[in-house]
Amino acid sequence: MIIDENLLLENGAAYEDYTAKETIYHIGDTPHYYFQIIRGTVELNNYHEDGKEFTLNILSEGQSIGESLLFGDKTYPMNAVAKTDCRLLKLSKSNFLQLLRDNQETVFNLFRHLSDRLFYKYVMLFNNSAVDPASKIRSLMDYYKESSPVTKQFGYHIPLTRQQIANLTGLRVETVIRAVKKMEQENMVQIRERQIYY
Repeated sequence: MIIDENLLLENGAAYEDYTAKETIYHIGDTPHYYFQIIRGTVELNNYHEDGKEFTLNILSEGQSIGESLLFGDKTYPMNAVAKTDCRLLKLSKSNFLQLLRDNQETVFNLFRHLSDRLFYKYVMLFNNSAVDPASKIRSLMDYYKESSPVTKQFGYHIPLTRQQIANLTGLRVETVIRAVKKMEQENMVQIRERQIYY
């Protein structure tokens, strides 16, 4: 958890439920709330001119959504869409900022979280400029695995579909399928029941 659930509730947060494919906010909306995922998966995305979806991030339980934009006056540059049925905690911007004023430890937890997000963006920006699809995919898998306590080779289940990997790396899904098969042949990943283990 970025912020303790009870602390959010004490400061006026309320639970909100979203069904799969429901939009939490749209590109161009003004950020008025802090959102934290209690259950489910949320995708941050936008679309190219040709209509092709580009996934910026996939967030799950305990993570927050778009919180960095609460510190400025910009609108959302992406959509937030529930990929599964979700339960979120929603706290107004004014209550969120007051909570941070009153809780120094929470501020530092938020800074650590924002630092991790920036690290991810830097790594993905660099690796998405690579020519080799396997390099792009491997850097994404490294990031996800490093965020978990699992260190054993082939012990970490990649929680992404091939389509989600394609959307996160800017590759075509067919390219991801071929690259993952090649990675399996080179003993970089294992495929068990169509799931990727790294």
